[in-house]
Amino acid sequence: MSRVAPASSGLPTPVLVSERIGQFFYEGARLEYTEYGAGDQVVVLLHSQLMPRRMHEPLARTIAASGYHVITLDLLGHGRSDRPNEPKRYSMTAFAGQVVALLDHLGVESVVIGGTSLGANVSLEIADLAPERLRGMVLEMPVLDNALEAGIVAFGPLLFFGRVLPWYVNLVTAVTKAVPRGLVPFWAGIALDTMNQQPASMAAAVHGIFFGRIAPSSQRRTSFETPAIVIGHPNDPIHPAADAAMLSEELPNATFVEAESILEWRSRPERITREVLDFLESCWPGEARSSRRVTKAAVRRASGQAAKQPG
Repeated sequence: MSRVAPASSGLPTPVLVSERIGQFFYEGARLEYTEYGAGDQVVVLLHSQLMPRRMHEPLARTIAASGYHVITLDLLGHGRSDRPNEPKRYSMTAFAGQVVALLDHLGVESVVIGGTSLGANVSLEIADLAPERLRGMVLEMPVLDNALEAGIVAFGPLLFFGRVLPWYVNLVTAVTKAVPRGLVPFWAGIALDTMNQQPASMAAAVHGIFFGRIAPSSQRRTSFETPAIVIGHPNDPIHPAADAAMLSEELPNATFVEAESILEWRSRPERITREVLDFLESCWPGEARSSRRVTKAAVRRASGQAAKQPG
């Protein structure tokens, strides 16, 4: 299907941004993704832990309206992809392998990888696994050294409920499934989707991620030459701004952008989205492209229209 993107400077009429849902198989598991727009300048957006790929829908539509080919992927155990119950199936390195398999499936040689929280850490794993596939990284809320205590507090109970009280997880899922997504605001729908879990697979995902390698070592990160923009938020113990600032100092070609809060990019996306669009321009210097000049008003309208779409 197609969505109408707003007119931007240099575009006298609105443009159609196509949206296509696809799937592929990786090590016997089915993974689902959505493509927005088309072209050779490809951006892959990865979601947070336990959240669906749909969380990046507003940003994906805005970037696609700027002329890029955007892909969002449900990693294994998330969204509409398969959810196996074995913890060994879940790790940052396994997730990175899934993204590389997606690129191979689509015949894409090089991309900009963008990710939030879990997605940011998976992006770092791809920089370690297949740096030749990356033109750039957009890293929001990476989870590194300073997030250990808050991570234990936040995700330990999920492991407990999934293993010891599965009936409670099933009850929450039943309640959230009953709420029509088209009747609630976009981010409320994302919260409901996030609570739509299967206890065994949720516990397996938390176990695999929690007890595995959370990210490449600091020594490895200092060797990553891929250009990056790192976005951090204050007053967020699970995703400390100190981790984002530390990462921006470790990466040789990184720029740090500090958000006013975790809500800024969701409620008032113009400033940070403009920073990201400028970064994307720098990742494909001198290459032919469709109109990429997007005003702040166009970014605001595109994000607002996407957020109003029913789930």
